[in-house]
Order: sequence, then structure tokens, then C-alpha cells
Amino acid sequence: MRIKVNDTVEVISGNFKGVRGTVQRVYPRKQMVVVSGVNIVKKHQKPKQTGGRSRAQGGIIEFEAPIHISNVMLVEPASGEKTRVGVRRNEDNHVVRYAKKSGTELN
Repeated sequence: MRIKVNDTVEVISGNFKGVRGTVQRVYPRKQMVVVSGVNIVKKHQKPKQTGGRSRAQGGIIEFEAPIHISNVMLVEPASGEKTRVGVRRNEDNHVVRYAKKSGTELN
């Protein structure tokens, strides 16, 4: 998977098209990512026992739901443009990610 945590991405399709945010979590098996400020959903949650004397509070909670990896595109840190991500080996024979638009390495 070429998108990593703390990458800045832009949503390229769906209801949040054009919104930029940072990746908070990555689910490689499901090919999904959680982006801050994108796909905010509400969940009605009942109060639950938490094993101790206290109870988890119920109510309506809001959180970012995952979106599919194909709906986001990496934003290049240097230029701020959207780009595809490639993988290649550098001089030290380490695998690195690079921006296909400009050819610069990504950390």
C-alpha cells in the first residue's frame, strides 16, 4: 500500500471531492484509509458497562469512517499538487516511495 499514516491526501471522488486532510489510519487488508475531516458519520450508541463501576456514556457520537484507497490521491509536499505514487530502489538499495509527477522521493 503506497499511502501511509500522516500523508496529506486529497479526495478525488465522492461527496467530499476536493477536500484535503491527513491520513490517520490505514487498513491494508480492506484497502481503506481514515482521513481527518472526511466522511464524518453519526452513530447512536447505547450506554455500556465497561467492566468496572463506571459506564461508557451513550448518545450520538461523530467519527471519521474509512474510505476506499482509490478515492484519495497523495498531495506532494513540495509543490502541493496531486500525484501518483511509485516505488523504486535508491542508491543504498532501499525501497523508497516517489512522486511520479516530479520524480522526487517521499519520506
